[in-house]
Parts: sequence; structure tokens; C-alpha cells
Amino acid sequence: MSKFGLFGKFTVKEGERESLVNILLEAAESMENLDECEMYHVSICEDEPNSVFVYEVWCSVQAHQESLTLESTQILIKRAKPIITGMERIATLKPEGGKGISA
Repeated sequence: MSKFGLFGKFTVKEGERESLVNILLEAAESMENLDECEMYHVSICEDEPNSVFVYEVWCSVQAHQESLTLESTQILIKRAKPIITGMERIATLKPEGGKGISA
């Protein structure tokens, strides 16, 4: 089964970037208990004050899809929706390895 990687960008309302960062860091924390999630990184770019980037690596596409149905994930999505103005899937990736990714 192939690993699944996702690089996405969230755009938020003016002044709400830190709020979304905090919500996504909560999501990252909740992923600590999921063996299927190998990596969940939240990043910002100083040149884009209304954007937040997330890089995820999962053991499979199915594991990623199932994570979206978890109650904890649904609660965080509901909190984030009011401040998100756009979402972009920059790339869907097939991770091949490296630091932080299991063989």
C-alpha cells in the first residue's frame, strides 16, 4: 500500500491566521495517537499573512479519509470553518522516504 502525502494551503480572514494555526496544532496533537498519521506539519509564510500551510503524510489515502470522520477532527473543522476563506490542495504526493517517514 502506498503512502499518501498532502500539501495544502488555507486562506483565512484578516487577522485570523494565529487562530487557525492554533486549531491546526490541536489537530496535529490529536494525530499523535494515530499510527496511520506519520507527519502533520503546520507552517506559515511571512509573505502571506492570511495563509497557513499543512503537510501531511499518511500510511494510505484511506487512513487520511477516515481521519476526517473522527469526532475530534469534526469538532476542529467546525471551529475552523468560520475563519477560513479558501482552501487549496497544492499537491498530492507519494512520499518515498526521508527523516520522519517510516520505511
